[in-house]
Amino acid sequence: MTVLLRVAFLAALVTAALATAGCGDTVIDAQSTEETLQASLEKSLHEKIPSVECPSDVKVEPGKTFTCQVNLPKGEQATATLKIRNKDADISIVRLKPSK
Repeated sequence: MTVLLRVAFLAALVTAALATAGCGDTVIDAQSTEETLQASLEKSLHEKIPSVECPSDVKVEPGKTFTCQVNLPKGEQATATLKIRNKDADISIVRLKPSK
């Protein structure tokens, strides 16, 4: 069974730090989100996740989704879809699917 299949029903919650961008917008702290997502996936998969890359300009808007690129063990790559649950930037992992 591939790593992606084992994570297909992953429903982890992630708390991302907030950062303030220009013009008073509040955005997700990309580095914190990457670190937290990586740790969550490692805990769920019981494997080391080489790296995670998330965008740095995601505004905190409840209900909004965004994607992060995940480098999995054995050279596999995936796209993690995350959803902002509330104004405190609590985030749920909605989906993890292989990248083409």
